[in-house]
Amino acid sequence: MQATTNNYANNIIDILLQPGRNFINSININNPKFAQKLCQLIPAQCPFARDIKFLGRTILQIPPMCKLNPFYDEIISLRFRALTFLADVCLEDITPYC
Repeated sequence: MQATTNNYANNIIDILLQPGRNFINSININNPKFAQKLCQLIPAQCPFARDIKFLGRTILQIPPMCKLNPFYDEIISLRFRALTFLADVCLEDITPYC
């Protein structure tokens, strides 16, 4: 059996998405302004699901956005690395980003 270095199954979609995941994971955080911008742009939690109702009946159900984004785990990891950089290297208070 072949060992994999990620948590994703080896199906065709995951194989096609792997270069994007690798790119996001390779982004280095070494600039405070860049880290601050990432923390502002990437939400702290998954946007909630919504039900669109008309006359009391649900006509459309929108799932949480994190379930639709195949790069969600990598983007949240990027945000975490930016927060860690700001807190540990820049000694900045990160509570405004939480």
